[in-house]
Amino acid sequence: MRSEIALGLALLVAATAAAAPADEAYRAEVRKWRAAREARLTADGGWLTVAGLFWLEEGENRFGTDPAGTIVLPPGSAPAKAGIFTRKGERVTVALLPGASGRLGDKPVQGTVVMRPDTSGASDVLEMGNLSMNVIERGGRYGIRLKDKNNPARKSFTGLKWFDIKEEYRVEARWVAYPEPKPVSLPNVLGQVESMASPGYAEFTLAGKPLRLDGVLESPQAEQLFFILRDQTSGKETYGGGRFLYSDLPKGGKVVLDFNEAYNPPCAFTDYATCPLPPPQNRMPIRVEAGELAYGRPGH
Repeated sequence: MRSEIALGLALLVAATAAAAPADEAYRAEVRKWRAAREARLTADGGWLTVAGLFWLEEGENRFGTDPAGTIVLPPGSAPAKAGIFTRKGERVTVALLPGASGRLGDKPVQGTVVMRPDTSGASDVLEMGNLSMNVIERGGRYGIRLKDKNNPARKSFTGLKWFDIKEEYRVEARWVAYPEPKPVSLPNVLGQVESMASPGYAEFTLAGKPLRLDGVLESPQAEQLFFILRDQTSGKETYGGGRFLYSDLPKGGKVVLDFNEAYNPPCAFTDYATCPLPPPQNRMPIRVEAGELAYGRPGH
């Protein structure tokens, strides 16, 4: 009997020892992903540098540090009268005024130059010292998104906080593909409704409940599925507007959803983002105690 007990204990110890390295390898992988997430957020072009969003009027929109301009830049960051963005329907151009200089890519801005919006797939970025500006288009509205490397939100950033890593929140789901991608209506924080193509949905069980999430593609060439989701931690421990999650494209009718990598949308860090919100079918009636916690920025 003693020998049987000893053998059983030996097998248990061996099994535990074999499992531990795999568990730690997984945790290290998630920690590495989280570190990269924070590095992107705090990078020179990251969301913490976003310092303004200015919707363009038809015609001329003057910009600079002059408070009388249409687009007012941070004090000391540029000339008082730096330039003019001109909108004519769907076409936006920029021209700099004497005393101001800037670049589009690797070329200095000379004369009047067309600026392609972010929805074109090849957005142009105007760089002026520590500032950068690009054109965004949302539901037929055109605006200038301003980024500032010296943005106070970047300087005061206190770091991301997360739930503990829990392997049960890494789920292999059954992927149900539609015969053809179908449009999914996504509301955004501007009160608009955008449409994105969904190739199908993921079915899985979590916390003892059968669930499903619609995945969308951010572009026809997308190499990952994009899930916009909400759960019963939203507005409490996690950001009220929901969270984002990406996964690899399905293989063999399966897709892996790792909620330990669910993270906050840009709107959790800036008022100048235009985040999509979870569609009704992606609002889960459970608590998902995994992934990124709410960020406690002032006023939120």
